[in-house]
Amino acid sequence: MDNKKMVDDITSMDEDFAKWYTDIVKKAELVGYTSVKGCMVIRPYGYAVWENMQRILDSMFKNTGHENVCMPMFIPESLLNKEKDHVEGFAPEVAWVTHGGSEKLEERLCVRPTSETLFCEHYSQIIHSYRDLPKLYNQWVSVVRWEKTTRPFLRSREFLWQEGHTIHETAQQAIEETERMLGIYAQFCEEALAMPVIKGKKTESDKFAGAVSTYAIEALMHDGKALQAGTSHYFGDGFARAFDITFSDRQNKKAYPHQTSWGVSTRLIGGIIMTHGDDNGLALPPAVAPIQAVIIPIAVHKGNVLEKARQLEQQLNACVRVKIDDSDNTPGWKFAQYEMKGVPVRIELGPRDIENNQCVIVTRHNRQKTVVSLDDVVNAVQQKLKEVHDGLYAKALENRNRRTYDCKTTDEMIQVMAQKGDGFIRAMWCGSEECEAAVKEKTGAGSRCIPFEQEQISDKCVCCSKPAKTMVIWGKAY
Repeated sequence: MDNKKMVDDITSMDEDFAKWYTDIVKKAELVGYTSVKGCMVIRPYGYAVWENMQRILDSMFKNTGHENVCMPMFIPESLLNKEKDHVEGFAPEVAWVTHGGSEKLEERLCVRPTSETLFCEHYSQIIHSYRDLPKLYNQWVSVVRWEKTTRPFLRSREFLWQEGHTIHETAQQAIEETERMLGIYAQFCEEALAMPVIKGKKTESDKFAGAVSTYAIEALMHDGKALQAGTSHYFGDGFARAFDITFSDRQNKKAYPHQTSWGVSTRLIGGIIMTHGDDNGLALPPAVAPIQAVIIPIAVHKGNVLEKARQLEQQLNACVRVKIDDSDNTPGWKFAQYEMKGVPVRIELGPRDIENNQCVIVTRHNRQKTVVSLDDVVNAVQQKLKEVHDGLYAKALENRNRRTYDCKTTDEMIQVMAQKGDGFIRAMWCGSEECEAAVKEKTGAGSRCIPFEQEQISDKCVCCSKPAKTMVIWGKAY
């Protein structure tokens, strides 16, 4: 593997990870800044990544019976106030509309931070019998949350996401839906984003406002901080009761349905950057890369190089998102440019290659060069794309494994974090919220999730030494 740095104006991640991240989102032309603090322009290259993510997820949702809808952007204050825990949870982040034109509104309108209340209002109008259930809905929209500290993709005041909202006849059906959608998120992250995740349940203090239980997938970034990559919530019948959503059950009795919601957002693009990027820029998973392979003709003025390059582009076009760069920039500049933009595969084609009926393929994640016959180039590129995905996943998993530590006391946690740096810490917990808060106060590491895959690290709580109930993943997070 060639470790030579190709892009000089990207800060080294080991020197300043936050600056490295900002350099990449700007240099790779993913976002632009605006005059509205905390809001971003998602530029064409960044939006193309989101479109590919959206296309894959939307197909997964539809394959499990979900339909897309679109709710309004505005929520009347009285509607938002119907579910007490929900409104309290979101109150600090809500943006309010107080005027329509020059006239003051009779009732303030909230710019949606999430859409549970809107879906509930709609369900109360359309659900009457058990025959009307389930409703499996999803929407692709933007939401607004008035964040104090912002960073492109990771935390912005307006962001794009999908939010699924489903309503079911029984609690069991709703719980199964909650867990199924968490599984879809985990599958998407691992198979499309090459991002290993841990599936688990949030603690009571960390669950979604108004939920009975919240499930999450947690990923570990290159710097050892966690990223909550997706959440799925089971609401029970609490929202149904608050919004008077009832139906006639199979015994013709009045009953309350059970609900779920689940969502992922453009913060996953930030997750891709921080999981796979390096000092030369992005390293995009092939499934979501806007350009999967770029063809760089060498010495375009000689012979039929450009003609052959265009023939190669046509060959690949049927199965790969391919681009040919026939600009008058130097090959070295092009190599650095597409390396920085994270293109998974680079194909070099010059006069000597044509003479030998070959090309050179370079994979982004390890810079490995392979000479390939032009007769087999389509198969070779597809194989290399799989190698890039597998290589990115293996590297991310190795980082997570290397940065996962088992601790039996908070003193051990403090020592490990001081000596090893950030990461996931597996430690036992008694279930007390006081202990959960104390661990975070003493170590800086909060509870990330109670993983589905449990192990007995010890029989005592990491904080109070009383009998432990469960293993928790702890860590600092974005």
